[in-house]
Amino acid sequence: MLLPLLSKEVSGSIRYLMVNKSSLVDKMATIKITQIKSGIDRPVRQKRNLIALGFTRNGQSIEKEATPQVLGMIRQVSHLLKVETV
Repeated sequence: MLLPLLSKEVSGSIRYLMVNKSSLVDKMATIKITQIKSGIDRPVRQKRNLIALGFTRNGQSIEKEATPQVLGMIRQVSHLLKVETV
């Protein structure tokens, strides 16, 4: 099955690349996520994203597969995290 993958924006138009779904799954990278700021005094949605990612305390590091779901959660709380590729 072929899926569209956003490549980059070129002069106002968006270009899509067709990618085989199996090759996308085979090349999932592992990322290391570290919580660098506290979830205290943050909106409930951000606290729930931290919990869903598996964080229980400040300074904790977790390794996860770079799936679209995980990357979306990271994007929502990126100001609280440090992300590195492994």
